[in-house]
Amino acid sequence: METKRQSKSKGVSAGLIILGSAIIASVFFFWVCGHPSHFDDKGHPLQGDVFGILYQGGYVIPLVITLLLTVLTLSIERLFAMNRASGKDKNERFVLQAKKLIDKGDINGATELCDDQKGSIANIVREGLVRYKDVEDIPNITNADKAELIQKEIDEATTLELPYLEKNLNIIAAISTLGTLFGLFGTVLGMIRAFSAMGHEGAPDSTALAVGISEALMNTALGIGTGALAIITYTYFSGRIQQMTNAIDEIGFAIGQSFVKTHGGLIK
Repeated sequence: METKRQSKSKGVSAGLIILGSAIIASVFFFWVCGHPSHFDDKGHPLQGDVFGILYQGGYVIPLVITLLLTVLTLSIERLFAMNRASGKDKNERFVLQAKKLIDKGDINGATELCDDQKGSIANIVREGLVRYKDVEDIPNITNADKAELIQKEIDEATTLELPYLEKNLNIIAAISTLGTLFGLFGTVLGMIRAFSAMGHEGAPDSTALAVGISEALMNTALGIGTGALAIITYTYFSGRIQQMTNAIDEIGFAIGQSFVKTHGGLIK
């Protein structure tokens, strides 16, 4: 029986996403936020103008925006990838249907179900079912050993599928830390500017003081928001991958138990 897996996308390159996000962030910061229409004659942001206030946050802001756009883009890409990997039907329903067919010894029916389901779980289970039929004809080993060969095939198929499921998640995990760190870096720069204004002899420069505080607060808010979003998305996708892995383990165990139950533990 042909064991060709369902074709699937290898995912989007994180490098291209980061580069595109950096370009968009730079254009947005310098050309949109920095447009003169957002400032008065003295160069101060207009009252309530978000873009002008964001521009006042300093040059760390476009770096944080780059990280924010990267998280958003990678999250959307991973969402489509996970949905595609999950297959046609819900994983829970597919697992139940596959186990029922396997328990009945209907391997052909379970294989057809995998072909109809598609997705990563179905691909892995299909490999195990194909191996199920192959090991039946192997002589001079116990059926318990044959069940182990089936489980090994499932484990190898899982190893091949997991990199696709986990692609780009390490980037999101890194941004969960980098977003906060860049925000703190911008905060420190803003506070340096604020204290520098207060350190002048005589009355402090109120404009420079306000700019420094604004820079500090904008970087803090944007950095923490980016880090929080990255943590949420990473946790969500990691949870979905764990659910898929649990489903694979459950069906893999059912296939092995079905083989031993159907054929017994004797040497054939």
